[in-house]
Amino acid sequence: MTEHPPPPPRPRRRLNLAWIGILPFAAFVALFLIAPTMKIVIGAFQRADGSFTLENIFGLFTPTILSSYWVSIKISLASSALGSLIGFLMAAAMVLGGLPRFIRSPLLTFSGVASNFAGVPLAFAFLATLGPLGLVTMWLRTEFGINLRAMGFNILSFWGLTITYIFFQIPLMILIITPALDGLKREWREAAQCLGASATQYWTQVALPILAPNILGTFALLFANAFGAVATAIALTGSSLNIVPIMLFAQIRGDVLGNPHLGYAMAFGMILVTALANVLYIVLRMRSERWLK
Repeated sequence: MTEHPPPPPRPRRRLNLAWIGILPFAAFVALFLIAPTMKIVIGAFQRADGSFTLENIFGLFTPTILSSYWVSIKISLASSALGSLIGFLMAAAMVLGGLPRFIRSPLLTFSGVASNFAGVPLAFAFLATLGPLGLVTMWLRTEFGINLRAMGFNILSFWGLTITYIFFQIPLMILIITPALDGLKREWREAAQCLGASATQYWTQVALPILAPNILGTFALLFANAFGAVATAIALTGSSLNIVPIMLFAQIRGDVLGNPHLGYAMAFGMILVTALANVLYIVLRMRSERWLK
């Protein structure tokens, strides 16, 4: 009777020390993203005494709060559309327009800084530039007799906040769409030209259909970026514009008429809207990467 050799010993699993490197990031995400989000979600379904309720969710459907959501959505759509269009044209001119190569590095560097420039500094910059006594406002009035206020422009209005948001929307579009434009293969243009296609036909029938998922996905990301901007809106418009961040701030700041748990419900609604936009961005981005690899 033959004896079978003993099975080889199983290799011992070693702890991958590389995981230790991401522990600080994981702790940061858990403390400053996951924990506050769970606090908001749970608080949206609680009363002041901690009992469960749906009153806060039903409170979102009051006319004032619904109006604030609609105004915020319109501002986000307008700033995202303008930011996507202008940013795409600037990136296309930089990548495909034959501009000098030395322009690319400063433009991308500025875009990286400007895309994160928001909050009180951005609000102050636009008030100092386009406010009632702003630099550009006074210059247009004294040099050309153009009175922006008389023409109906107000930096504390819908279009004033939209223009302010565009400042960080355009750079974000440039940063995201530039790699996609770099991924357009020269062979596709040459093949289209060999088949007799004009530049317009190439863009409408080849390039834009390939870039469409990336453009739409970036538009969704810009929408979420604008919809979730809080500090800039509060610092710029105060209480003069009925948008969700300002209504939310009024509920949670502790006034007598404030309802923190209704504020949690409003924040929960903002989380749902931004999460939907981000999921749409991820799905469309994955779809675009099939062509641009």
